[in-house]
Amino acid sequence: MLHKTLTHALTGMALVSLTVCAHAQKKYDTGASDTEIKVGNIVPYSGPASSYGAIGKAMTVYFEKINKEGGVNGRKIKFISLDDGYNPAKTVEQTRKLVEQEGVLLLLSPLGSAQNSAIQKYVQQKKIPHLFVASGAAKWSDPKNSPWSIGWNPSYPVEASIYAKHILETKPNAKIAVLYQNDDFGKDYLKGFRSGLGNKVKDMIVSEASYEVTDPTMDNQIVSLKASGADTLVYFTSPKFSAQAIKKTGDIGWKPTQYLANVSIQIDSVIKPAGTDYAKGIYSVAYLKDTSDPQWQKTKEYNDWATWMKEYNPSADMAENHNVYGYSQAQLLVHVLKKAGDNLTRENIMKQAANLDTTLPMLLPGIKLKTTPDDYALIKRLQLIQFNGTVWNLTDKTYGQ
Repeated sequence: MLHKTLTHALTGMALVSLTVCAHAQKKYDTGASDTEIKVGNIVPYSGPASSYGAIGKAMTVYFEKINKEGGVNGRKIKFISLDDGYNPAKTVEQTRKLVEQEGVLLLLSPLGSAQNSAIQKYVQQKKIPHLFVASGAAKWSDPKNSPWSIGWNPSYPVEASIYAKHILETKPNAKIAVLYQNDDFGKDYLKGFRSGLGNKVKDMIVSEASYEVTDPTMDNQIVSLKASGADTLVYFTSPKFSAQAIKKTGDIGWKPTQYLANVSIQIDSVIKPAGTDYAKGIYSVAYLKDTSDPQWQKTKEYNDWATWMKEYNPSADMAENHNVYGYSQAQLLVHVLKKAGDNLTRENIMKQAANLDTTLPMLLPGIKLKTTPDDYALIKRLQLIQFNGTVWNLTDKTYGQ
């Protein structure tokens, strides 16, 4: 009898121990539970950069797909996406709401350099994972000074230096005019471009013009830049202003060699409003597949994306690359959450995001997503592209690691 009693006692203790151990394996911070993961996002659904709202919509419906399939490790994603109108002050307000009222576990892809700069100090102090920031500002690749922030976009200074390098290779005596947005976004590009030209910068840049996001048109800037005698024009501009600038350049009969920031390569929301004839020949860089390019439309990766679009995002434009951007960012977050498993603490989320070595279906061949605790630069390789009047053609020029 004593033996049986002892056996039962030991068995009971073992079961309790296993239960405690299993329970201990699950670790949660605010925003995570056995059933749910709260994710916050801020994007301009209104204002001068409202075309970027398509990214937030794409992420929203991608998570709908994930939740329909059972979620991530059995947990549904509650995605809370708020509008800041591309106004940094509003970004601060919406960030506080997401963290302090909604209680999100992390922030995914807040958009804009100035907007994210406005919340940079707050998220570092609160130790909120600030993941895949929709900005290429260099500060999002700096784990020493911003350990809780990881960018998505390739570095703006690196991208700009690619345009400088291509100009030096193909047109070493170019007279360059630069149009840039007068904030962290445009200034980061301009700094990288000037650095990329090296000791030829003073000889080659003949004119620079900036604009505010409240400016109604780009007419004055373009007329002024043309008057400089430049034969090469570089646009470090966001979508709405890119469309205006390219159109004005064409309207006044100016035909410089043109370079366009990657953030503005959308065909339907930038190139078509600007005029495809005016845009023909423009250079940019890419790391995502252009869904309007026939070469990708026969691939499984494209077909999977198109099937998702038709089921979950049917009113969206199939040629709009914001839908590829949002789709890919959401996929990467799912990858990070799967790696985190049942340890859904903010510290572990950052650990997983800072140790990536993967790729995604809609990235161009050869493009990888790689981070280390000492290097948060996610995308380090870019391919030069050129608009042929219908789609962006890949050139044979690839830059980066």
